[in-house]
Amino acid sequence: MTELKTYEGGCHCGKVRYSVKLDLSQPVVSCNCSICSKTGTMLGFVPVENFTLRSGEKDLTDYQFNKKVIHHLFCSTCGVRSFGKGTTPDGRQMVAVNVRCLDGVDLESIKVMKVDGKSF
Repeated sequence: MTELKTYEGGCHCGKVRYSVKLDLSQPVVSCNCSICSKTGTMLGFVPVENFTLRSGEKDLTDYQFNKKVIHHLFCSTCGVRSFGKGTTPDGRQMVAVNVRCLDGVDLESIKVMKVDGKSF
């Protein structure tokens, strides 16, 4: 049974704000790849239709590396990576939300699944 709820989130300075429908009863991803380990993200993945960017589109900077299939978006003012965009293995668009950037979420209560992205 899913516990899909709507959360508000964004960057540190507040220019980038969004709403996301996400099930935080499911584990979020903590990855040890080169970028996730340096930025400390905890990611929840949602279909693109569960994500609405409310403000800050013009303030986002896109960083891509390696195969250049993931858009690592960050606020050009404060530098916070509150979400990114990409596609699932079957080609559907998805958004990876940094749950550390969601308002009012108790991070200690979230189940975390460790992923060995370093080995991909």
